[in-house]
Amino acid sequence: MSTLAHRNPRAALADKVKLFRGFSDPSRLSILEALRRGRHSVGELVDATGLTQSNTSNHLACLLDCQLVAREQQGRFVFYQLADERVAQLFSVAEELLEDVARGVSCCPRYGPDGKGVG
Repeated sequence: MSTLAHRNPRAALADKVKLFRGFSDPSRLSILEALRRGRHSVGELVDATGLTQSNTSNHLACLLDCQLVAREQQGRFVFYQLADERVAQLFSVAEELLEDVARGVSCCPRYGPDGKGVG
C-alpha cells in the first residue's frame, strides 16, 4: 500500500491538488512536455517553449522543488530532465483520455478558452 494511502485523506487530497495545479500552469506544462522528449539546457527549453529565460528558470525552480524534474551539471551547462518517467506516462494516459473526451472538455461551459474557470 502506498504512503499516500496511509495519510490523512484531506492531506493526501491537498497534495494531489498541488500536483495537478502544477501541471495546469501552461508554462510548466510546456517545459514538462519538452522534457518528455529528452533532457535540455535552459537555453534549449527557452527555444522549445517560447518562454523567456527568467520565466523558464523560475518554473524550473518550482518543478525542482516539487521533484518533478532533475538537473545535472555538465561543465558549465546544466541539463534538466524528468525526475520520474511516470510524469511522461501520466501525460500519455491524459492524451489517451482526451482522445475519448476531447469534445466534452473543449466545450465545457465551466471553463473559458484559456482553461481558467468562468463565473
